[in-house]
Order: sequence, then structure tokens, then C-alpha cells
Amino acid sequence: MTPGILAAKKAKISFTVHEYEHDPSAESYGSEAADKMGVDPNRVFKTLVVALDGKELAVGLVPVTSMLSLKLIAKAAEAKKAGMADKQLVQRSTGYVLGGVSPLGQKKRLKTFIDATAEQYDTIFVSAGKRGLEIELAPADLAKLTGAGFANLQQD
Repeated sequence: MTPGILAAKKAKISFTVHEYEHDPSAESYGSEAADKMGVDPNRVFKTLVVALDGKELAVGLVPVTSMLSLKLIAKAAEAKKAGMADKQLVQRSTGYVLGGVSPLGQKKRLKTFIDATAEQYDTIFVSAGKRGLEIELAPADLAKLTGAGFANLQQD
């Protein structure tokens, strides 16, 4: 039981946990998740942590089929600029290992933004807190649990 799953349970929201055999040699954790679960990869969202203006950390969730636009997440967060956060810092502040960072149940709650395409689906998949473990839930529930806003975050 990961902190992400515990957070969803505690909030009494509807969710489903999906487990699959993670291949350590997989090039993309998100694409691997979509393939192994047999779901549309546009419904599988990766959790990316950025540093806003070089200091505050924030989370951007985008489909595994796309790239996060640093310019767009900075705009959504009302920051001047955003850059990918240091890997060690990400692991320390979230409590999760890379490839298994969940937007739920983080050690330190970070400002979170979900790509607006999530709103077109009844449910989406995000990491449940470890590689090979995904949690499926409604985008609105994810936003409520993380205090997230929806914004266009995908790079053209």
C-alpha cells in the first residue's frame, strides 16, 4: 500500500489500482504502463516535477504521449520560468522514486497542474507510487485531492 493509494482511500473516492510486471529495461515508464494495461496511452498521465523560478517545486501531469511545455506550466503557475527539477530533490520532496512519482500522497504537497485533455475522459491513470503500479480515477477527483488546476501543458 503506497501513500498515494492511502490518500485515495482516505478521501473515499472511487478508484481502481492496476498492477503490472515492470520491466527495468523499459525506455518509457508511461508507455510501458499503457502497453501492459492495454489502455489508450492518452489516458495515462506522467507526473513531472519542475522548479519554478529556480526555487519552488510544482507538478505537471501530461499524457505519456506528449511532452510537458516548460513555458506553459510556468504560465499556469504564474512564474517567470520553469525547468525540470533536480532528481534528488524530486525524490526527497515527494518521497517517491523516479518512474514511480505519484501526484497523490507526496511527503510535501506541491502545487499541481493537470493537462486539460484529462477532462475529456471519465477516468485517467497516474502512478500509484511505484513502478508497475497505476491508479485509475476521475480527473476531477485527482484535481480535488491534489488541489490541482487544469491547464494546457503540452508542447506543440
